[in-house]
Order: sequence, then C-alpha cells, then structure tokens
Amino acid sequence: MKKAGFEIRVRGQVQGVGFRPFVWQLAQRFGLRGEVLNDAEGVLIRCDRLDDGFVRAVSAEKPLLARVDTVEASGGAEVEFGEGFVIAESGAAGAETRVTPDAATCADCAAEIFGDGRRRGYAFTNCTHCGPRFTILKALPYDRGQTTMAPFEMCVDCAAEYTDPADRRFHAQPVACPACGPEVWMEPSGGGDPIAEAAARLLTGGILAVKGLGGFHLCCDATNSGAVAELRRRKHRPTKPLALMAPLKIILRYAVLDEASEVLLSDPAAPVVLLPKAGHLPDAIAPDQNRLGWMLPYTPLHHLLLAAVQKPLVMTSGNLSGEPQVIGNDEAREKLGRFADAFLMHDRDIARRLDDSVERADPPMILRRARGRVPETLPLPGGFKDAPQVIAYGAHVKSAICLIKNGQALLSHHLGDLDDALTWEEFVKADADYAELFDHKPQVAACDLHPDYRSSRHAAGKGLPLIEVQHHHAHLAACLGENGWPLNGGKVAAIILDGVGLGPDQTVWGGEVLLGDYHGYERAAWLRPTPLIGGDMTQKEPWRNALAQLDLAGLQHIADELFADRQLAMSRMALEKGLNCPLSSSAGRLFDAMAACLGICAGGQSFEGEAAMTLEALAENAAPATPYPFGGAHEIDPTPLWHAVADDLRMSTPKETMALRFHLGLAKAFADQAKRLVAEGKADTVALSGGCMQNGLLLSLLQRELDGIRVIQHTKTPANDGSIALGQALIAAAQSM
Repeated sequence: MKKAGFEIRVRGQVQGVGFRPFVWQLAQRFGLRGEVLNDAEGVLIRCDRLDDGFVRAVSAEKPLLARVDTVEASGGAEVEFGEGFVIAESGAAGAETRVTPDAATCADCAAEIFGDGRRRGYAFTNCTHCGPRFTILKALPYDRGQTTMAPFEMCVDCAAEYTDPADRRFHAQPVACPACGPEVWMEPSGGGDPIAEAAARLLTGGILAVKGLGGFHLCCDATNSGAVAELRRRKHRPTKPLALMAPLKIILRYAVLDEASEVLLSDPAAPVVLLPKAGHLPDAIAPDQNRLGWMLPYTPLHHLLLAAVQKPLVMTSGNLSGEPQVIGNDEAREKLGRFADAFLMHDRDIARRLDDSVERADPPMILRRARGRVPETLPLPGGFKDAPQVIAYGAHVKSAICLIKNGQALLSHHLGDLDDALTWEEFVKADADYAELFDHKPQVAACDLHPDYRSSRHAAGKGLPLIEVQHHHAHLAACLGENGWPLNGGKVAAIILDGVGLGPDQTVWGGEVLLGDYHGYERAAWLRPTPLIGGDMTQKEPWRNALAQLDLAGLQHIADELFADRQLAMSRMALEKGLNCPLSSSAGRLFDAMAACLGICAGGQSFEGEAAMTLEALAENAAPATPYPFGGAHEIDPTPLWHAVADDLRMSTPKETMALRFHLGLAKAFADQAKRLVAEGKADTVALSGGCMQNGLLLSLLQRELDGIRVIQHTKTPANDGSIALGQALIAAAQSM
C-alpha cells in the first residue's frame, strides 16, 4: 500500500560510484524505510520520514568517487513502503546526470591482487571505488550492457558480489574475476605467465606495447639508457620528455616529493605529475629539464608488471608521431609493430581514446586534461542559470570541445593538433560521441575568430547560430569561468600570454593585458608587434624570431654573429618586402627569440614549447638577478631588453642568469600594466591565462609582482588552448541570454 513519504533528490557525480549501497547502509543506520534508485537526473531516495542527520550524511559521508552538487528534500511522495529499505531498479534512461571518470586501483583491490584469494594476480580487479568508467562506456545509463564489459558474463561468485548491497562490488559494472572476465596475453608468447614474460623482456632492454585504460603505452626500463635511447630512435622523438611510472617507494628514489605532490600522485585520477629530479636516471628521459613526469600504477595490470620488474618504467603514449594514441589490438599490431619488440595485450575493448592527464602541484596546474579528469563537469558561475545549450569547438592545437547544459560545463578530453588527419577524425567522432552520450541538443555554437581553423570551419557547418570568439577573450573567460566569476561580476585585468591568436585587427596576438568580462573586452596593453619571418616557420625555428627582434632593436651585428649559419640575407629581404612576415605580439615567440640568443633550439624545435621549457629550466638554476628592462607604456617595447641581452652576451654572463633576467623582466612589464588598471579603479582582480602560464617560474613571478591584488588562475582546466572551448562557450552563453 502506498503512503505519503518524502523524496530526496541527489544531483552530481553519483552514478557508478557506489552511491546506492552507501545510501542503503545509511538507511539501516538511521532506521529508515523506503528505496533508492538511479534515474536520469541522478539518485532518488524515497523514505518514510525526513531525518536531518540522514540528509546531512548523504553529502558529508559520500563515497570516495562521488561529487554531490545538490541535495533537495521534499514531501508528498507516494511510496509503497515495505518493512525495510531497498535498492530499486534504475528509473528512466537519460543523460541528465554525471558520468564518472576512470579511477585508479583502490587500496583494497591492490591488496587483493597480491593476496591469496581468487583474484590473486588478476589484472582486471576492480570495485565501485575504482576501475574503468568512461573508457569502457558506450551509452547511458551506465549499466554493464552499455559498456565494453558486456561480452563477459559474470560467474556465480561475481554475480553474488554484484547483487549484494553490503559488498563493495555491488553494481560495479566492470566486476570480473579469472573465471569470467577479460584475459591478458603476450605476443609473441613463450607459453608462460604473460606478466613474468613481459618483465623478463623489459629487464633485458626490450620495448613493449602495453594496453592500458585509454590506449596503449610504449614501455621500457627507465634505468636502462640503451633502451631509452632505442625507444627514442624508433619513435623519432629526440627530446620530448617521456612519462614514467613506478610505485611511490621507487619514485622517492628519483624525485623530490612534497606533501601536495604526493596527494596529487595518489588522487584517483592518477595523473602524470611533474616532480623535481633527484637520484640518477638517464638524461635522455627529459633532456635539459629539471623535472620528470611521474605517475603511480593505476590499473592492476600496471601494479603486477611493476611488482615483477621492481624498477621505474617509461610509459609514453603508444602512437605514431603526431597521431592519436592507439587503442585497438589490431591497430596496435599494425602501427606499433615497428616500435615494440612484443605486446602485452588484453581483450577488453577501449570505447574511447584518453591520454594520461598531466599536472603539477606547485604551482597547481593542469597541463593536459584527460584520463581521470574527464568527463567531470564544472558548475556554471552565478548568472548563467538560464543559459541555452551551447557547443564550443575550441582552438586548432590542443583542441577540445565544451558542452553547456543544465547549469554545467562539460569540457572534453584533450584531442590534439587538428592538422593531423587522424586527430581530426577523432575530433569529429568526439563531437558526435559527447552529443549522444549526454543527450546534448545545442541551440548555439561557438568557435575561434580564426576562419581557417578546422574547428571553426566545423562549427560553421553545424547549421546553428554561430558566435566567433577572439582567442584571448576566450582565454580570459575560461579563467573567469573555472573560478566561478559571476556573469555580472565586473571586469578584470587579464594578462594573456601565449603563442598565437588572431586579433580583430588581423594581426597575430599573443601578449596582451585585456580589460574585460564575459560580455566583451578592450586591449589595454600589448607587446610590440614584431614580424614573423616565414609565418608558421617561426614556431619551429626560433632563430627567425631572434633575427626579427634583434634587427628591430638595431642590433643586426649581434644577429650576424649568433646566426651566421642561417639564411639571413634572404630572411631580411622577405622582412623588407613584407613577404610572409605577419605582425605578432606573441609572448611565446619572444620566449623563442630569447632561447635562440642563448643557443637553445636555435635551428629548430623537435616539439612545441621545447625552447621555452628549456629556458625555464635554465632560469630555475640561476642565482638571484635583476630583471631585464622593457620600455613603452600601453605598447610594451622589448628594445631595451635586447640591448641588455647584447651587453650580457659581450660580458659572457652565465646563460642561467640571462634566462632568469628574461623571466623577471617579462613578469614585471606585464604585471605593471595590470597594476595600472587596478590603480585606475578599472578592475580589482587580475586573471592569468594563456599557454605561457604553464611556465611555473613565470606564473610565480607574476604572482609575486601582483602581491596585494586578488589574482585568479587556472587550476582545474589548462591555461593553454585546452580550455579555450570553455571560454568560448561561456561567452556564447552570455551573448545568447
């Protein structure tokens, strides 16, 4: 018989995280009768009475992987009460709730695979507190039949765990054991235990392709300089840093680890964390860098492999240079065969490619937002309650898309450089995938102002009202959005430093101080525009930037000395005639110019940002120094900088000191302009955004220069173009309400 009762609606990341058994256990504790179920909006609790302690505990004691946004209690529900409290069948399917990101192996499951039970040595052990989620999900609601675990029918023992509310595997969709779940094997195989065979190959200098959660890794013994060099040779990756994986006790031998970094390493997202070097590993892992990227093992397969090897392992993305990470077994055999001596395979399919997230604890930042962080959502700031559904298509490099729906912003995983054909294919797939998975029906589209970006052309073809957003305005809005800046919160002074972004004046921007908000902006200060000799070639060959800067500063003789082996006459002729020499205020290109003057990557970079990263590493090793001077007012003039650089070169000043003086001078020049806007009463807050803010030293120096002023920055989304889509979406929403 149905009686009047109460409903408690829980919204947030509450499905696939053990929330219903958690509520069931709470109900036993508080003596409630009723039911709990999943539905299209989250978790719904119906109970015979409203207990304040129970309601508080729902959010205060939530499961490890849960995120509770709201708990709403109301009366008047018609509920058929039995004698106790039950977990009911899921309600209507839908996509109003959150999907949980993949989570690293929990302590209980890690202990289990090294214990004596039936999951000893089992590479797919998981529970409601850990394991694959987004990488195996095909559709909502999140049930086993909608995942790549569907082909594996649960055995009697697993089914008993799955249906027992008191068990930590209750409704853990990927639950499995050796009797019924996926299997691991080696190719080629010697007929023995695949983990033992893989370890033996690694310990004798072999290179393996290892199937993980979001794709394959290429793996070798990180202590074996020959194996590391051979991996670089095979992959044609001369200097880009390689990620490392090891248990915490081994990481402590090779890295400086503070409390914040240890917490970040141990997060369920299990990101790659940049840590200062300690101990000795081959320099080839990250040439000329002060930090290495470390991650803990985040699947049982990784735990078992590392336990067998007892050494740190290189774990770099398994892909052809510039292409997306490989995810399929046949794809791996075809594409990674030239790199790998053998394959550690398994037969659980990967539903979507997800690279490892890359982060830093000090200063806190996300450099690449991917596995473990996606598809977490961000709540929209105040004032956006009535925002329409929006789709934003981001930038061209470090691409990502963003969906706005029901007061939340969903920023996709890192997709990559859209110049690559396969990355472009993945971008188009992701557009359709996210729309279907989250039942998204956009009313407005947003894109970059640059008409030749593939993302912009894609947006123009969607048949929706289209809002084109200036690149650096999007950076500003992204920083505001992740910090919860209200729609009508007023203007901020925003220091935006990055590589390239088309300005409304058709020049290439990249070093600005903007005064603005979601509604609009004005360019309050900027780096003096300088020609990019050879256009896009300047991103690959830093000497071109140095030549233009030095010549404009009247220091042609310095350029002649430093770059005598380059085609200076031809470049100067192009500069004189204005042939393929667009003007740019790019701070990124200024970094490249300074690096080239110090002999860093002058002839060419093997990966984006190599020169700037090496310059930062040099500066961190310097003794205290004074900043290089800049001139100008609203237009920041680097001419005094280059004359000071010429003096230092003549006096053989240490390169480390020159690198630090550059960072100090750049931070002061831009901070002074932001402080001017604050002093004039035009803003009381400074926002920091753009790819150059991934430079931890520069970010810290800017914060020091702005001491006493409220500063907001990126900590949940990348400062680089990985968050551009978020800013575009918020600007489009603001203009559409």
